[in-house]
Amino acid sequence: MEAFSDGVIAIVITVMVLSLRLPPGEHFSALRHTYPSLLAYVLSFVYLGIYWNNHHHLLRTVRRVSGAMLWSNLNLLFWLSLFPFGTAWMSSTHFASDPVAAYGVILALAALGYTVLQHFVIVSQRPDTSLQELLGRDLKGKLSLIAYLASIPVALAWNWGGVGIFVAVAVAWLVPDRRIEHYLDHHAPPSE
Repeated sequence: MEAFSDGVIAIVITVMVLSLRLPPGEHFSALRHTYPSLLAYVLSFVYLGIYWNNHHHLLRTVRRVSGAMLWSNLNLLFWLSLFPFGTAWMSSTHFASDPVAAYGVILALAALGYTVLQHFVIVSQRPDTSLQELLGRDLKGKLSLIAYLASIPVALAWNWGGVGIFVAVAVAWLVPDRRIEHYLDHHAPPSE
């Protein structure tokens, strides 16, 4: 499951980088014409990196893969695979309101997909409840989902407000969540 997910995320990043627009000239000043493409790419790359990092840590806790876990992982990967679409639409329209709102929908559904996957990973650990206790209420995850949902109407009213919410949530997730590393340090790693 982890190798397949890593491959899908790598392909998603590759598709995104292939859609970057080239500057219309040979001088650095020509880069100003491509800022929407570069900005959207950097934002999406950071998000994919955050998802990859957290996904990798979460899957290290798995002792047994269930069918529900596989399907919830595919659900997450589906929403992540829409990042190139949202990225390209935002960049080609210079971050117009509707594409920014659509990107917020994609982020919200990816966050929901991750939450569902996390739930099934926790369920697979039973009767051991230490991972569930460690992850607790997952306040940062819930607040992120609320922020993504809020970004949709904000983007429709003010596109850069929506983008600001995306950047703020990404910055919050750049601070590493060490709860799973702590869990792995104190529990036997899953057998390979």
